[in-house]
Amino acid sequence: MKAVVFHDIGDIRLDEVPEPELKEPTDAIVRITASAICGTDLHFVRGTMPGMKPGTVLGHEGVGVVEKVGEKVRNLSAGDRVVIPSTIACGYCSYCRSGYFAQCDNMNPNGKQAGTSFYGGPEPTGAFDGLQAEKARIPFAAVNLFKLPDDVSDDQAILLSDIFPTGYFGAELADIKPGHSVAVFGCGPVGQFAIASAMMMKAGRVFAVDQVPDRLDAAKAQGAEIVDFSKEDPVETIHELTGGIGVDCAIDAVGVDAECPHHGPAAGNEDKFRKERDEIAPEQNPDGELWQPGSAPSQAQRWAINALAKAGTLSIIGVYPPNDESFPIGLAMNRNLTIRMGNCNHRKYMQQLIDVVRSGRIDPTTLITRRESMPSILDAYKEFDTRQPGWLKAEIRP
Repeated sequence: MKAVVFHDIGDIRLDEVPEPELKEPTDAIVRITASAICGTDLHFVRGTMPGMKPGTVLGHEGVGVVEKVGEKVRNLSAGDRVVIPSTIACGYCSYCRSGYFAQCDNMNPNGKQAGTSFYGGPEPTGAFDGLQAEKARIPFAAVNLFKLPDDVSDDQAILLSDIFPTGYFGAELADIKPGHSVAVFGCGPVGQFAIASAMMMKAGRVFAVDQVPDRLDAAKAQGAEIVDFSKEDPVETIHELTGGIGVDCAIDAVGVDAECPHHGPAAGNEDKFRKERDEIAPEQNPDGELWQPGSAPSQAQRWAINALAKAGTLSIIGVYPPNDESFPIGLAMNRNLTIRMGNCNHRKYMQQLIDVVRSGRIDPTTLITRRESMPSILDAYKEFDTRQPGWLKAEIRP
């Protein structure tokens, strides 16, 4: 079968790989009918998230049809349409039973303290093959597959696999109350759903901070007040628009790549990527060393902290690697801020958000701006990575 396979930084390929097989009686095999490219995938291909194992199938967003189930999978049958939550859980440990599916005690083979497991990630997450493939093996399928009702399409469901739950999780962490003012830093797909979720939670005002025209237009269409940081200082603008007070809640929906002043192409141009990283301006890289994650606080974090009102809440859902140790703690501490962060417990929100989609309250498909076939996925990676017009969210059809 065909799958998108990681080989090295900047080097991903559409390879022929063996079809997955049942390994445990709790497994299922799913024929993927829709996948997608996520900003998190770009972290791996750029090298800003270390530990990727060559040969790993990429992708953590998937919808499909069950082909086979193990003998201990009692709630699914061949032919069922399913959405695949991005983070992987056992369903029975104390963390899963409390709704912390992203911190399952049993899924990560690196041990209980190793943290979140998800498809298509680096070795510290378990190195589970991902979902940008024609088929995938799903462990603990009774928990890690969610049966779809007939009136939810693949286009809608693919956004329920990761980015809608993650955006909702970010809004929930921000502790948004009716009337609150909220600033969302980063208006990619997750940021768009953070905006939508803030609206669902009856936020009084939502500010959307980005510089990409397509993303700002999408945020404005949702009713957010847009701030283009390429044309104005976002902190000064937010303070001006809030009477000098700042916002009650801020959401960092960017992650590690907000730290790096240069983005190289995520695929097919490793040498150019390394060259761009090595040419960071001296004032940003005074020792002339190759930029590494954690070498400077995230600009998005600094903006968010300074844009918050005193005693406000910062939610961090953008992905940062374990070796990132830089955070403006003094700024936050001296403003009495509350900081909440983490990987989304996707399984927890499935039924709730499926109900939202079925009700028509939110149509997630408005964010799918490209639909590509599997043979064109490498070009799709490049277009998505360089934020070309019309590439807000790309769905991939095997």
